Amino acid sequence: MNESSPVFLIDDDKDLLRATKQTLELAGFAVSAFSAAGEALQVLDADFAGVIVSDIRMPQMDGQQLFARIKALDADLPVILVTGHGDIPMAVQAIQDGAYDFIAKPFATDRLVQSVRRAAEKRWLVLENRALRRAAEQAQGDLPLIGQTPAIERLRHTLRQIADTDVDVLVTGETGSGKEVVASLLHRWSRRAKGNFVALNCGALPETVIESELFGHEPGAFTGAQKKRIGRIEHSSAGTLFLDEIESMPPAIQVQMLRVLEMREVTPLGTNEVRPVDLRVVAAAKVDLGDPRQRGDFREDLYYRLNVVTLSIPPLRERRDDIPLLFSHFADRAAGRFKRDVPAIPTTVRLHLQQHDWPGNVRELSHFAERFVLGLESAAVPRPDEKLTVDEGLPLPARVERYEAELIRETLSQNNGDVRRTIEALGIPRKTFYDKLQRHGIVRGDFAGFDGDERRGS
Repeated sequence: MNESSPVFLIDDDKDLLRATKQTLELAGFAVSAFSAAGEALQVLDADFAGVIVSDIRMPQMDGQQLFARIKALDADLPVILVTGHGDIPMAVQAIQDGAYDFIAKPFATDRLVQSVRRAAEKRWLVLENRALRRAAEQAQGDLPLIGQTPAIERLRHTLRQIADTDVDVLVTGETGSGKEVVASLLHRWSRRAKGNFVALNCGALPETVIESELFGHEPGAFTGAQKKRIGRIEHSSAGTLFLDEIESMPPAIQVQMLRVLEMREVTPLGTNEVRPVDLRVVAAAKVDLGDPRQRGDFREDLYYRLNVVTLSIPPLRERRDDIPLLFSHFADRAAGRFKRDVPAIPTTVRLHLQQHDWPGNVRELSHFAERFVLGLESAAVPRPDEKLTVDEGLPLPARVERYEAELIRETLSQNNGDVRRTIEALGIPRKTFYDKLQRHGIVRGDFAGFDGDERRGS
């Protein structure tokens, strides 16, 4: 939330309207002024990202009637009512009905600015939560390839473009980044979705076993082969074959796999019979197979045969803006599975989500969310002495800034977001406090509720 939030200002007193508009603009808000409530309603919609400030006593449609119309449009739109002394009972009733605040005339400009600032903060949080929910609902079929960052949006777009083609695809990404998710989406979004999605981890099986798993065998092909077995390649015909950790495939199997890709046919062990296959291969690697130093003994010709299309999944640390949405999804899923409510998120967990590098990527975040829902976050979040390593290598001013932000968050959390008590505990002026919130990007609404006295600016 920033202080360029929009404000609709409504007052039939043109002089007061002009003066109040100037006050709010000087405070950094983008103000649209209206001399009648009906004019504001014509351009107001449920996606309005700001605050409404309205006088109560106005002709045609007064502030109370305006509030009722706004409430019907979006009950979460914050409305601040400006009242004369005789209108206070009416304003109190509006507060009980859900208005955000009322300010009695005459009022100090700082009183109005602070109320609008808090209301704008609340509105930003409401819209952010709605956007997260919409994104989660929109991506329900794609989970956990959730994200709103450009890298993930481009990846989803590319997947949809190539899903219905038969090109072989090479997927690269770190451990836990979602390579199998990408492969399964390529399958589900293609005309091959009615066929089998067959997955094999090439690094999990010894050479003697992987050959039989891939190509199948006839009875008596080797000791212990008592029954005919259809191999993974043949089983995936008309569907999708996913080969994970393909860099671990033994060299001898690589030669056979290259022939399968070129000829689109397979010969099971123990027979000379050649069987055609309708094949689409998605291979995944944790290393860059295009780099000879990382490729090792992986065949260059097989790499180029697989590398028709390459998709790279960014690690979680390079798309940090997606972490809250992913964490929310995984926590909700865990809560449903464990039949528990999602706990309130303490400051230590928020800091961990923001600062941790997530080497295990989405898989690590998913497990962390499960432990959090189970109440084990104290074991999951580093102790304060462990978090000191985060600051290593930072210059002193950056370390001081980080410590200050963490101290403010901790104090807000201890005081349930109450500004008055937080300021007293920190021993700083109110203006300095709000300046620091803005500089560090701290949203006070994240720290539980705040009481009615603070909302009314006492």
